[in-house]
Amino acid sequence: MEKVNVAEKFKMFSDHWNPRIVGELNGQQVKFAKLKGEFIWHAHENEDEMFYIIKGMLKIEFRDKMVELNENEFFIVPRGVEHKPIAEEEVHVMLFEPASTEHTGKEEHEFTNNNQEHI
Repeated sequence: MEKVNVAEKFKMFSDHWNPRIVGELNGQQVKFAKLKGEFIWHAHENEDEMFYIIKGMLKIEFRDKMVELNENEFFIVPRGVEHKPIAEEEVHVMLFEPASTEHTGKEEHEFTNNNQEHI
């Protein structure tokens, strides 16, 4: 059992769209990621995904609407819902999702990383 210093963890990496696992509980993983630019359209068929904004502003585009998240706000994308995250400036985000969640769902892309590092 160790406490996690959020700022220190974010200092450990600089790349974008490559989540790091910082904790696990009850089959769920807590991940930190830096985002910048546009991700790809994707869905997670069997898992919900929570985005909690630590720093910056993130837009999540859906086929019928756009959600804008600011610091200290979160949004849960329901399983099976296609979405595309967009970060106009760098965003620090905490993701909370089942360990079984594939990074880009069934989509294969240069961003896809299903072997995420524990930090």
